[in-house]
Amino acid sequence: MTVWSTRKRNRQSGPRRNQWRGSRAHQSESHQTEARRARRKRIVRWAGVAAVLALGGWGLSLGMQHAAPVLQQVLEIREVAVDGLRHVRKQEVLDQLALPDRVALHQVSPTDLAQRVETHPWVKEATVTRVPFHELRISIVERKPAGVVHTESENFLADDQGRLLASLGQADDNALPLLTGVGLEGFFQGDAAIRQLVASAIELARLMGGSLEGRLTINTGNPSNLVASVRGVQFQFGAADAGQQWERFQRVKPAIKTLRFDGRGRGANEVDLRFDNRVIVRERG
Repeated sequence: MTVWSTRKRNRQSGPRRNQWRGSRAHQSESHQTEARRARRKRIVRWAGVAAVLALGGWGLSLGMQHAAPVLQQVLEIREVAVDGLRHVRKQEVLDQLALPDRVALHQVSPTDLAQRVETHPWVKEATVTRVPFHELRISIVERKPAGVVHTESENFLADDQGRLLASLGQADDNALPLLTGVGLEGFFQGDAAIRQLVASAIELARLMGGSLEGRLTINTGNPSNLVASVRGVQFQFGAADAGQQWERFQRVKPAIKTLRFDGRGRGANEVDLRFDNRVIVRERG
């Protein structure tokens, strides 16, 4: 009896069984199941969104394909209006545009078209505007003739920036100053130095023309010594600012009694302004 009682007590005093193990295991399994369900729901939801977007994109693409001919017809360019023309003909502008047949307003770039028009030698600035539903409107600022570049064979018009505008052939324009000695190859090619030289000569002619009557002729053969002639009197300008040299002459002009603009060579007929702070008046033989 004693032995049995001892074994019984030993069994009773052993480690206690975990009575919550089954409940907690069930809860963990429930959480895992819910997580799997949530993941499946998210996957299904995003798959549905992707399907809707794909279907919408396909529908939009299909709609665009059907709408494109209609849009093309609604916005097709049927009229090109051009204003500001004087020397340039409208057909020349259309040639510069080089628009394809049946092109629509939304298919052209106003900036690109303006740059095309501005490649015309007479066009200084062009603005292109799209006007619904069928019109392209172009406003042009033309370059203005400011001088005649004279050569042995023909004359050419140039603007105040020294750009070649057009050939006059054997004709002339007496209302504009006449420029001689210009390097023709550089002038034709738009050389920057030649262009600046022509522009400087034209600006000098403008300054002098404000106080002198008669047509001015300016020899640009030596860029550092421009020679201007008007009514039998010759003016020599140095490499410094020609405008300042002309102002110096204007200040002393009233005191020069021997200078005559009669075109006959009587009295003093040459003014040398090439030296600082001096105005030299002499008579050429």
